[in-house]
Amino acid sequence: MIRSDLFSFHLTTFALIALTFFVGGLFKGLTGLGLPPVVLGILTATIGIQPAKALILIPTFLTNILQALRGGHGRKVARLTWPFLLAATVFALSGILTLGFFRADVMSSLLGVGLAVYGLLGLFKLRVDIRGKWFHHPTGVLFGATNGFLTGMTGSSAVPGVFYLQSIGLLRDELVQSMGILFTLSTVGLASSLRAQDLLSVNLLVMSALSLAPAFLGMSIGNRIRRGIPEDRFRTVLCAALLLLGLYITVQNLAG
Repeated sequence: MIRSDLFSFHLTTFALIALTFFVGGLFKGLTGLGLPPVVLGILTATIGIQPAKALILIPTFLTNILQALRGGHGRKVARLTWPFLLAATVFALSGILTLGFFRADVMSSLLGVGLAVYGLLGLFKLRVDIRGKWFHHPTGVLFGATNGFLTGMTGSSAVPGVFYLQSIGLLRDELVQSMGILFTLSTVGLASSLRAQDLLSVNLLVMSALSLAPAFLGMSIGNRIRRGIPEDRFRTVLCAALLLLGLYITVQNLAG
């Protein structure tokens, strides 16, 4: 295990990080999510959870900004989801502060199970429908608070946020853009929490910046593939991706 204060730029370490971010970027470009779970799942086993969380900050933040700005649906998404987004950002600190009271591998495994179950339900066309301003806003606060807490605990901001965004009836490009907005704000909350606890270092931030290139390359390729997928098939691809991500996260943490 490599400690963050002794983190060094060995060629093998850099190659592993670059390949990991490329795969995460490819997954993100294709489905709109997946960079943090993929990167954290691989790097946690080699460099530790806190250094891995620090490494994902810059690539995650900038790829999320790019995703959040694309699509032309920003105002609509903000209007529909602002209570959810606000709660998801604010409550990231709660997860960081309570890390010492929970086993991170157990929480991550539960997150993986949640992803897998939801992906499986989606493949069988069993979806929750949350619509109507006076219903989905209060529900959004609950989902957002839970999402923020789990972001702080695990570094991944997909659960249950993606479930909520799917359930309010967003179309493919709206859904992808809304996930970009959610992940951007969640990354800001996570970075603020890590900085407040002195869990960031110059070395880790430099390596995080260098990881941008493979992440953007993978995302670009994934975007091209996604644009050729019809709306209905995209839903199937997304649910299959959630199922695979969930199984991967669960097995990785149980094996660890």
